[in-house]
Amino acid sequence: MNKIRCLLVDDEPPAIALLEKYAGMVDQLEVVGRSHSAVKAFDMLTDKAIDLLFLDIRMPVLNGIDFIKTLKEPPGIILTTAYREYALDGYDLDIIDYLLKPIPFPRFLKAVDRYRNRRMASVAKPPVSSVNSQDHIFLNVNRTRHKVLLHEILFIESLKDYVRIHTRYDRLVIKGNIGSFMKQLPPNQFVRIHRSFAVSLAHIRSFNRTEIEVADRKLPIGVSYREALMIRLR
Repeated sequence: MNKIRCLLVDDEPPAIALLEKYAGMVDQLEVVGRSHSAVKAFDMLTDKAIDLLFLDIRMPVLNGIDFIKTLKEPPGIILTTAYREYALDGYDLDIIDYLLKPIPFPRFLKAVDRYRNRRMASVAKPPVSSVNSQDHIFLNVNRTRHKVLLHEILFIESLKDYVRIHTRYDRLVIKGNIGSFMKQLPPNQFVRIHRSFAVSLAHIRSFNRTEIEVADRKLPIGVSYREALMIRLR
């Protein structure tokens, strides 16, 4: 994979210095620009090819959230801030990650890895059907809204009063039941296989009459679901 071209935007020089230090420790990252204001960063995005933007939120003249809203085709964005209360705004804008200052290096690495995974998935993502244009859902996880792309969901697991969504990169737990959650999903992409499990049809590796393999997991097929499921899979 080519180098990930990064732009660092923060009105505090020490914050940019730290991000640049961290980026220098990751071979795949290349810092191609630095800016102490969102206004100047706007011009830099026009002049340079940027893959990943590390963006502070509280800045003079134009804050980070309003800056994102001005971008018609934004690059990948990782927000960096000392203020936790902006997390919901960030996820509604489809950012890659949200880093709270002071930022430890392991957390920086995790954010970069999220971007790399998203980038790889977008390359492999199949075209969206014109019949069914839904490609994502929003989930409330720990009082934060998370955007989840449907093609990244592997399977869904029931946990009594909760539901665990297994994706390629995360496991997200939300309050509710699997039956209600399934109503949010396109029926042509997901199927119930057991009272405790539903799977993405796109991620089924193999199956027999008693179990289905999804990713590295083998999931049971419930007796009451078997007949209809076998007909659909064939």
